[in-house]
Amino acid sequence: MKKLTIIGASGHGKVVADIASLNGYEEIEFLDDDRSISLCGLYPVVGTCMKASEIENDIFIAIGNANHRKKLFRMNRDKYLPILVHPDAVVAKDAKIGAGTVIMAGAVLNPGIKTGEGCIINTCASVDHDSSIGNYVHVAVGAHLCGTVTVGDETWIGAGSIVSNNVSICGGCTIGAGAVVIKDIKEKGTHIGVPARMMNELQKLRGGGILLDSFIYKVLTLYRQFHTAA
Repeated sequence: MKKLTIIGASGHGKVVADIASLNGYEEIEFLDDDRSISLCGLYPVVGTCMKASEIENDIFIAIGNANHRKKLFRMNRDKYLPILVHPDAVVAKDAKIGAGTVIMAGAVLNPGIKTGEGCIINTCASVDHDSSIGNYVHVAVGAHLCGTVTVGDETWIGAGSIVSNNVSICGGCTIGAGAVVIKDIKEKGTHIGVPARMMNELQKLRGGGILLDSFIYKVLTLYRQFHTAA
């Protein structure tokens, strides 16, 4: 019987558990440091994260925070950390997927791609040909990496964002939801908007006020110019 212990009794953990059951795991349990949680979805929470050292089951780290995920990976190096792929994901035959990575429903990983360990390729996200993503990267729901993209360790690619082809993003970045990255990002931080810019840079450009998506900002500017001229 295939047995899996999932570290992290969260919403993300529920999705991981569902995928694990579809991958043939018949017995699933959770560990979490919040002692008030006794159940995660359909499955019991049987102890804290430290209990993993006592367990002989396969281990999966279902923690959203990249730094915490990395620490737990290092603590459980001696365990088998499976790759979990939803049956409705499309993964190329030559794709190289790192240990402890989850690939969710509707995701597409095309030929020549590589992922590091502990990655999250979320629902309906895509990583196109010859792209390389580092360790503990999260490609969030509906985000798309075009061909030959490189993403450094512990970067979060936000929901619905797009990274243009041949672009490199350094480690430790957060790409905001809906952002469009069209050139290399060499400085870690939070990058938002269309095209994506460092948040501090946008604050300077707009006087530190409310941050509007740059596309909307441009449309509003043109609208005002048109009506002023009229």
